[in-house]
Amino acid sequence: MAKCLVSTGAAAASMRLIFSSINTTGPASLRCSQCCSLFNWSELRRLSFRSPTMMRQLTLLPGSIHCLSTQTSEKQVNLRKPKEGGGRRKKEADSEGPEGTSSREDIRALRLQKVDKLRAGGFEPYAYNWERTHTAEQLQQKYVDLSSGEEAATEEDRVSVAGRITARRAFGKLAFLTLRDDSNTIQLYCEKARLNEEGFEQIKGVLDIGDIVGAQGTVKRTEKGELSVYVDKLSILTKSLLPLPEKWHGLTDIEKRYRQRYVDMIVNPDVADVFRTRAKITSEIRRHMEDLGYLEIETPVLQGAAGGADARPFVTFHNALGRDLYLRIATELHLKRMVVGGFERVFEIGRIFRNEGISTRHNPEFTSIEMYQAYADYHDMMSLAEDLVIRCALVLKGKTTVTYQGTEISFERPWRRASMHSLVQDATGIDFARFGSDVEAAKSAALSALPGGNPNLLAHCSSVGHVLNEVFEAVVEKTLIQPTFVMDHPVEISPLAKPHRSKPGLTERFELFIYGREMANAFSELTDPVDQRGRLEGQLRVHAERMAAEAELAKAKGDHAVKEQANEAFEVKLDEDFVTALEYGMPPTAGMGIGIDRLVMLLTDSASIRDVIAFPILKSQ
Repeated sequence: MAKCLVSTGAAAASMRLIFSSINTTGPASLRCSQCCSLFNWSELRRLSFRSPTMMRQLTLLPGSIHCLSTQTSEKQVNLRKPKEGGGRRKKEADSEGPEGTSSREDIRALRLQKVDKLRAGGFEPYAYNWERTHTAEQLQQKYVDLSSGEEAATEEDRVSVAGRITARRAFGKLAFLTLRDDSNTIQLYCEKARLNEEGFEQIKGVLDIGDIVGAQGTVKRTEKGELSVYVDKLSILTKSLLPLPEKWHGLTDIEKRYRQRYVDMIVNPDVADVFRTRAKITSEIRRHMEDLGYLEIETPVLQGAAGGADARPFVTFHNALGRDLYLRIATELHLKRMVVGGFERVFEIGRIFRNEGISTRHNPEFTSIEMYQAYADYHDMMSLAEDLVIRCALVLKGKTTVTYQGTEISFERPWRRASMHSLVQDATGIDFARFGSDVEAAKSAALSALPGGNPNLLAHCSSVGHVLNEVFEAVVEKTLIQPTFVMDHPVEISPLAKPHRSKPGLTERFELFIYGREMANAFSELTDPVDQRGRLEGQLRVHAERMAAEAELAKAKGDHAVKEQANEAFEVKLDEDFVTALEYGMPPTAGMGIGIDRLVMLLTDSASIRDVIAFPILKSQ
């Protein structure tokens, strides 16, 4: 920026003022295009200008006139600086001063100048450390009984705090700063008489909102009741170069909030609280599992065959091995290998990767917990699911009810338990058990129940069980608001679950639904290696037939459709080593997976999964 120089003796007719913008908030005023200092109309009229009307007629061109403001440490001055302590009371300084109407690039340039100024004065604006004695919350708790107007000034009451400045007010010889750390906020009470001249001028001329500072002093509660650190030393520990946004939660900034989560958390403490809650939920789940004797195991993220679920994997290539590897779509098959190896209770909390769509409930990478218990069945997993969710609710809320998006959810036992067949029959009047293996009859009946009678939803259904599942997902899921265990899924859609002991064609499997969303999935695990191989091979055949049908359909639509279908197609492989492990023998076992992201959404009243993932996957800008 050019140095600001004003000729105060020029006549109105010859003096040409060039400003970047007119600020008419409060008394009519102008901001200098070079230093952003504020000038009021009365001061300009003093320089021979006749009226504000004439002022507004001045040509506004970028960058030629300058002012005296960069000669002083103050950010906001008039052409004639008022005498300190005289005349009317000084107007309270704006929280961000003249930066509020400047461009991001101008603000950054101005702050870089301040960095240079600090270094020229012998101050390093990017410190190595700071000895802190208390957090803001510790001080709020320790001095909760300090009376208004009272100062705790003994040597034992000397404190040292550190954090980010989120607000600033200046009144002549006083400045009030709001400091926020990881625990809470506290006010810094800065008085010119207590700080040296240089220190106070730094606060007024160099310190900006967003800077990270360290402060030492005693503790005082102001006459207005605000607990404060009465500062006698303040150091800039990190100089912020970019301004914090004023209204980060505007609808148009939703995408930006996710991309720059660090700014979102600075400006909106409630956002950071969601991730503190998430950490507490994860910790509570882990503690509960360990209390029950489960051992936490880490399984590979890179796998030779993606198994344990029906989902499209991410594929990568390992150069040294010269082969494709897959990011895991589940932790299931490796945890079961651990059960085969003799561990009777195992679990893993880990990231899962699925190369599929993105929505308010789906992210390509998410966190789940999977657990496996020998000598148990899916009824035991239902009890465990209730225990885990209720424990988390009690720790966070102190009660077994939560409000999610305006709806009260009760976790009081017993939770509803119903079969998929009965739920679909109650909703549609169709008993799919009567169709046996007649897929076409099931499809025909299902059309009357599907929204809009859309036959495309059934195009890939190769069995009655698949048709039943489509109708369930389209019609029933959204109605399951209170906790509901949906039990006894068809064998066709449950290749890893044990056959139901009393209901042919079904499996001992449940999915837990809350607020219309799947929260958990569990089986009495299939332990028969021959049956397991047959089901996995059947799954491969169905997948191959579906890919072939989609390819034929795309070919009829043209080259673009063929290319699009090829991009969407993926291969499914049978995990031979897993089947081999089963042939060595796995004890009767029950397993369950719970989506931690969705559980956090529920317990924090978050509408989107992106709100509970610190850095969600987004489209390229």
